[in-house]
Amino acid sequence: MPRILTQNLIPGMVVAEDVYTYNNQLVLLKDTELTDKSITKLEFYSIISVRVREDSAAASSPEDLPQDEMTYSQRIKASPEYKEFKQNFEKSIDEFKGQVNTLLTTSKGSKVDTDSLLMDTNNILRRTPSGLKIFDMLHNMRMYDDPTFAHCMNVALICHVFGQWLNMPDRDVDTLTVAGLLHDVGKLKIPEQILGKPARLTDSEYQVIKTHTVEGYNILKDFDMDEHIKNAALMHHERCDGSGYPLGLTSERIDDFAKIVSIADVYDAMTSARVYRGPLCPFKVIEIFESEGLQKYDSKYILTFLEYIVDSYVNNRVLLSNGLEGDIVLINKLDLSHPMVHCGSHYIDLSHEHGLYVEAIL
Repeated sequence: MPRILTQNLIPGMVVAEDVYTYNNQLVLLKDTELTDKSITKLEFYSIISVRVREDSAAASSPEDLPQDEMTYSQRIKASPEYKEFKQNFEKSIDEFKGQVNTLLTTSKGSKVDTDSLLMDTNNILRRTPSGLKIFDMLHNMRMYDDPTFAHCMNVALICHVFGQWLNMPDRDVDTLTVAGLLHDVGKLKIPEQILGKPARLTDSEYQVIKTHTVEGYNILKDFDMDEHIKNAALMHHERCDGSGYPLGLTSERIDDFAKIVSIADVYDAMTSARVYRGPLCPFKVIEIFESEGLQKYDSKYILTFLEYIVDSYVNNRVLLSNGLEGDIVLINKLDLSHPMVHCGSHYIDLSHEHGLYVEAIL
């Protein structure tokens, strides 16, 4: 029974044993056939790898299609805007690495030049004026096994847009963006053989990974910078129901900026692409948040985030799980992942159709 990294799992593979979280919570039963949705669930619970049956089915990489047959994702990747975004993003990652290395060698107590840290993200944002367009771009340039710096840049860009959706003052949006940039800085203190281990972590190794929150706070605590940035590094894995780490804080004790960063952090992880397909359909990710995350995240933040994401796809053509194609015409505010879809001569309210869901955006 081979053990496969979660990032390399393919729909059709069959789980060879019960899968549990590190807190011993059952996630998937033995003999479950994996789907995009169940793979996303494994990512949601930070499962590093699972054992699969040797006779499991495999999926092949998608073929290149003619322009008129391209999916929504492929059309974005073919656009000049995407190519410019990708070029600017990759340049910004290199510069961000240099800035963090400089920060690590700066004397404690020094004032951190946050304007310099924001320079690259602001350059990307200026060239991509629509917040929702940022999400389109990020959804389509995911690298499987994103390195820490790319993930931090993704989270910073998401935080910037999220802050605007929350109508935060410009100064707070900037602070939130820097908090996103530096939230995982503590991972630079984690040994690479653990951080990049291509197999399931042992309990002791997982405990080391979890120290990145405290390590990040320790790196930042003595610098002259906004306390929200330091708290985001420490608290972005805390959850409102007390199930997070490192301190098991409940909602009232978690910094609001850390609450926002935590949503951006998990969303970025769950929408990362794999080698055999583009990024997961946002509706699948939203369903995971709705069914399992509303107790873990502050409702005033998570609901705003999800509503804006979903609203951006009204009028988009989608593929349903039963093979029908249609156009999203209405969002169900009480069931965001199951919109109303116009298919030919009739309308399908997915919130009333058990087992039917949006499979992909076309």
